[in-house]
This record gives sequence, C-alpha cells and structure tokens, in this order.
Amino acid sequence: MALFGPYLAACLLLVAAGGAKALRPDDTARALGALVAVGMARMRPWVRVGACAEALLGLGALLVPSAVLAVAVAASFAGFGAFVAYARRRGGALASCGCFASPDTPATRLHVLVDLGLAGSAAVVAAGLAGAASPAPRSTLGVLAGQPGHGGPLVLAAVVCAWLVFHVLSTLARAQAARHLVEDAGR
Repeated sequence: MALFGPYLAACLLLVAAGGAKALRPDDTARALGALVAVGMARMRPWVRVGACAEALLGLGALLVPSAVLAVAVAASFAGFGAFVAYARRRGGALASCGCFASPDTPATRLHVLVDLGLAGSAAVVAAGLAGAASPAPRSTLGVLAGQPGHGGPLVLAAVVCAWLVFHVLSTLARAQAARHLVEDAGR
C-alpha cells in the first residue's frame, strides 16, 4: 500500500502529540487562546477534549486501517498545517504551537510543510483503501503481513520517521529560534 509508512508515522505522531496535550494542555491552550482572543483557562478543557480525540484517532487509525480513518488523519494534519500557517501569517511570533505540549515549539514554515506532507500521505492511503479491488485488511497487522519481513522494516522506518518529525518540529525549531535571537542581539 503506497505511503503506508508515512501514514503510520502520522498516526504515531497523533497518539504522542494528543497524549502530551491531554496531560499538559496549557501551551496549546495559550497558543489557541492568543489566536482567537479567549483566555487560556477557558481553552484548557477544550484542548484536553481535542487532544484525547486526536490520540484516539491516531490509535484507531494505527490499529485498523480504513478509508474513513485515513481521511480523518489527513484532515487533522491539514487542519494543523492551516493553524500554524494562520498563526504565522497573523504576524507576531507565536512562541509555541503547543504541538507536543512543550512551551518552546515555535511555529515554522517547515512545520506547515511537514503537516501538509503527512496529510497528503494519509490522503493517498485513504484513496488506496477506498479504491482497493480486494477488501481492505482488517488490521494493520494484515497490511504488514504482506510486506517484506512481515512489515518489520516498514514499522521501524515509520517509528524513525515519527521520531525525526518530532525533532524537526521541536528541537530544530528551537535551534532556529535561538539562532534568530542571537542574530537579533548582534544587530
């Protein structure tokens, strides 16, 4: 199935980011509240509900591949990309997008591109599942069984991809923000 590895990475990221935001909603609530002029305290319960839904979507899509869930994963990442693009376009620095419940995850152009890439991979998987001539596998294990090495290399690649995306969106973004601070201080 085309792009199933990046799709698995997207699902893993939904589970990780949703779980992190459910446990620590303040940074996401602050980021959303700043964009819609609502206080962080009022946003916190909504962030927790959305984060739980995000994690459950990721887990469900990870375990049971279906066109409907893949479309929902695609829509989630398209929405995240739109949120980050809107935050960046609105002007002013958004200190954190709150993606990984971290106060220092800046919203970057790369973040938008990664979100759109993950949305695209999920859309391709959704189209493949919807247009398949044979019935879709009932589980991810069914999909992996048809892969080389019973899917072990694909799962490893998906985990590494998710790990790299996490670091690109957090560690690299923090490094870029620090570099800009140093450059600004030098002027």
